[in-house]
Amino acid sequence: MNLRKKITITMIAFGFLLALTSTIQAQIQGKVRGIVTDAQGQPLEKVSVSIISVRTASQRYETTTGKDGKFAQIGIQPGYYQVIFKKEGFVPKTQEVHVEIASDTNLEIKLDTADQVAMKSLSAADKAFINATNLYNKQSYQEAVAGFEEAIKLNPNNWAYYFNLGLTYKKLNKTDEAKTVFKKAVELNPDSFSANKEMGELLAKEGDFAKAAEYYKKAVAVSPSDPDGHYNLGVCLVNLGQSDEAFGHFQKTIELKPDYAEAYFQLGSLYISQNKTKEAVDSLEKFVQLAPQHEKAALAKQLLEYLKK
Repeated sequence: MNLRKKITITMIAFGFLLALTSTIQAQIQGKVRGIVTDAQGQPLEKVSVSIISVRTASQRYETTTGKDGKFAQIGIQPGYYQVIFKKEGFVPKTQEVHVEIASDTNLEIKLDTADQVAMKSLSAADKAFINATNLYNKQSYQEAVAGFEEAIKLNPNNWAYYFNLGLTYKKLNKTDEAKTVFKKAVELNPDSFSANKEMGELLAKEGDFAKAAEYYKKAVAVSPSDPDGHYNLGVCLVNLGQSDEAFGHFQKTIELKPDYAEAYFQLGSLYISQNKTKEAVDSLEKFVQLAPQHEKAALAKQLLEYLKK
C-alpha cells in the first residue's frame, strides 16, 4: 500500500470516528424547547431564556424566543435545570426541568406584566441573585448568603432564590437555616424535584425518616424516572419498617440504573430477611462486583460467606 492510500484510509477512518462520536454525544444529550406567551396567550418575542444546571451554575445555556414566542436549546447534558424567563416589562419566571438522555422537554410559559415600580425591584433582585450565584461559584458562601437574602427581600416570591440560598447554607453546614429556606422553596414550587429532594435528604440525615419519606415521595411523583429519588425513598421506608414498599423502589432503582451498586446491597439485605438465599447471593455478589471498594463491601462478603455455607 502506498503512502497516499494510507493517508486516504486514515482520513476516512478519522472522519468515521468523528461522525460516530457526534452521534453518541447526540444520543446522550437532550433538548429543551417551548413557547412563551403573555397572560392573554399572545406569543412573546425576544424573551431571554437561561437554562442553568442545579448541580453547577457554571453549566448554562442561553437562548431567546422568536416572533412566534418559541425557543429551543439542543445539546443539553442530562440533569436538573432551572430555566429562567426574562423580558422587560414582565415578571421573570423560573421553571425547573429534568433533562433526560435523548429527551425532548416541552414547556408552555405565561409571563405576567409588571408596572415600573415593580420592575425596578425585580431588576434589582435579579442582579442580587446573579451576583450571589457568582459568589457561590467562587465558594464565597458567606457573601453569597447575603446576596441571596437581598434578592429575597426584593422579590420574596421567587422559589429559586430560596432554593439557592438553601444550597449555600448546606455548604456552610447550617442545617436548620437550610431546612427553613428549602421548605419555603417547596411551598412556592411544590413540583420542584430538587427542593423536595434536598428537604428529604436533610431530614433523613437527622433520622426523621417519616417526614423525609413524604418529601421523597413527592420527588418521585414529580420525577419517576430518577433513580436517586427511588433509592432514597427506599432507604427511608426500610428505616420505617415498610420493607415491602421499599423493595419495589429498590427494584425500580436498578431498572432505571442497572449499575446502581447500593440498591443491590439493599435488595440483598431484604432478600435475607425474606429467607430468599439465592436472590440474596445474586444481589450481594452484584454489589461487590460493582463497588469492591465500598465501605459496605466487607460486610457484603461476610454475608456471602455465611449464605453459601
